[in-house]
Amino acid sequence: MTNAKKILFVTQEMLPFVPETDMARMGRFLPEAVQEKSREIRSFMPKWGIINERRNQLHEVIRLSGINIVVDDTDHPLVIKVASIPSARMQIYFIDNDDFFTGRRLSTNDGGKAYEDNAERAAFYARGVLETIKKLKWSPDIIHCQGWMSGFLPLYVKTAYAEEPSFRDCRVIFTPEAKPFTAHVPQNMDGIIAFRGVTISATRGLGEKKLVPLLNKLGVKYADGIAFLQESAELTKYAEGLGKPCLPPVAAEEYGTCFPTFYDNIWSIGRTEEEAER
Repeated sequence: MTNAKKILFVTQEMLPFVPETDMARMGRFLPEAVQEKSREIRSFMPKWGIINERRNQLHEVIRLSGINIVVDDTDHPLVIKVASIPSARMQIYFIDNDDFFTGRRLSTNDGGKAYEDNAERAAFYARGVLETIKKLKWSPDIIHCQGWMSGFLPLYVKTAYAEEPSFRDCRVIFTPEAKPFTAHVPQNMDGIIAFRGVTISATRGLGEKKLVPLLNKLGVKYADGIAFLQESAELTKYAEGLGKPCLPPVAAEEYGTCFPTFYDNIWSIGRTEEEAER
């Protein structure tokens, strides 16, 4: 079996940039463990407003910034910033935009209320990552999406970006959000999801009225494999019903063993040995 050599991590949280959570620990330590297994990695996360740019030494990458991403008929400038974690030899790309991230927290505000434009933020983030990868002229073998903010990305990779050279041959892994916040699917979801022929029909049959459960199921539906952060009987049943290979929750000390093997298994699905070597 041929190895998946290039792994793209698209997470919503990562230490030390945001407070510690299970997702933030995965975002930080999984890429490092995979890189130590001689895999080439790239990591992306949103530039949440709580991230201190000076303390974390973020700086803008002018050559990657400057395009506009249209979400529900509104233009939003894409800004790309980078920082590094020297101890892990990792560089992190940040997706930024004044409308969606400046001065704002993650999923909820200081009062614990979900932001009304969280769906727009997630769509912008997913497409921002994909457009940046195109500019980098880098073709990942595996894209591992983690959390609700990456929920649109498997859909777009498998549809709107399916013929793009950077994504034509890749496989997608999705890690569902472990602790959904309370927010309904917005009434303008049809406009938010629309892009290059993708329509609200992609969500047909998912049966969810809350945003995060919808994004979880959307990610599972379009991903090639599911890697769980926490046990979920409902999503496991849904994924298995679709024939999706599943990796149960893995302890951090086992990341370097379990995930490269899972990536290689997913990478090899439907490929001949000759195709996998290309």
